Amino acid sequence: MSKYNSLWEYVQENGSASFKLTFDEIKDIAGIPLDHSFLNYKKELTEYGYQVGKISMKEQTVIFNKMD
Repeated sequence: MSKYNSLWEYVQENGSASFKLTFDEIKDIAGIPLDHSFLNYKKELTEYGYQVGKISMKEQTVIFNKMD
C-alpha cells in the first residue's frame, strides 16, 4: 500500500479527462504534504488509469491526465 493511495483513489473517482490540484489540496486528500518522493510514487497512478502531467513548482499545482 502506497502512502499516496488515497490520492490515487481520489483521482480515479474524479473521472475527469484532465484536472489540476494544488499542493494544499493534495495534502488534504492524501493526509501528507507533497514531497520530492512524489516523483518516485507517481508511476503508481497508471494502475488507476491516470498519469501525472505537469508539476508546477511556481503555481504549486499538479495536473492529472486520464490515460486512453
